[in-house]
Amino acid sequence: MDRKALHAFSYGLYVVASGNGAKQNGQIANAVFQITSEPPQIALAINKSNLTHEYLEASRVFSVSVLSMDTPMPFIGGFGFRCGRDVDKFAGVAWKKGVTGAPVVLDHAVGYVEGRIVGLLDCGTHTLFVGAVEDGNLLSGAEPMTYDHYRRVKGGKAPKAAPTYIRE
Repeated sequence: MDRKALHAFSYGLYVVASGNGAKQNGQIANAVFQITSEPPQIALAINKSNLTHEYLEASRVFSVSVLSMDTPMPFIGGFGFRCGRDVDKFAGVAWKKGVTGAPVVLDHAVGYVEGRIVGLLDCGTHTLFVGAVEDGNLLSGAEPMTYDHYRRVKGGKAPKAAPTYIRE
């Protein structure tokens, strides 16, 4: 099987964030999608080894910031290739505390949604979190970044913890 056929699926690029008490963490994710409109619900796939996963389980709240096409690679790398156990990923980043209490990344965001976790599915290395959307805002008219643009134009790679990782 040519696993690169999976790259033909369309994805966006997002920062998924959550908190645990006074601490917050976020990560780059591409497996985020709307699953219902009434009530509005989304699903996000998060690697079980990630700190964000731990915070999602503990707090049961999240935010998803949709990144714009012009998001610089250092910003993506700051949320995607460093561990929140070692660094404060929110240092120097514009964000706010959302209505759910989850941190919402504002830098380079086209918009965001916040939600509360209402269900989950164990998917082996990842958990699929289902969340009821409680708030959201469109922040700009910028074009959202696609995962294809991130890979082909920006030269981005999928880290081993990403659901789209393919061993070369």
